[in-house]
Amino acid sequence: MSRSQTTCPVPRSRVIELYFMEHRAKLVDIAAFLDRLDRADDDLGEEDFRIAAFRAAIAVLIDGHPRHCQRILELFSDPTAAPIPSAAGMNGAHGAYPGAASAGKSE
Repeated sequence: MSRSQTTCPVPRSRVIELYFMEHRAKLVDIAAFLDRLDRADDDLGEEDFRIAAFRAAIAVLIDGHPRHCQRILELFSDPTAAPIPSAAGMNGAHGAYPGAASAGKSE
């Protein structure tokens, strides 16, 4: 693979100048969400699968390995290929795969 296929054509310093403040704000928003979770009454008894996936995604962000976006999308995605019999009764997407938390524990 040539260098142009594996890198962004914009210098790293320019990417920082263009996008740092936007993404800084997103991190502060995530921190505020986690603070709200910490202050909330625990009515679940165990961690919700969506929050477990969220925390696993944060770990991917800081693990030092490439392809953060791909790996996080895979983390939140349903890996099964079989269609569900019916989506009746669902109130919309959950945003994370309920089986991901238990699947991640075996690795």
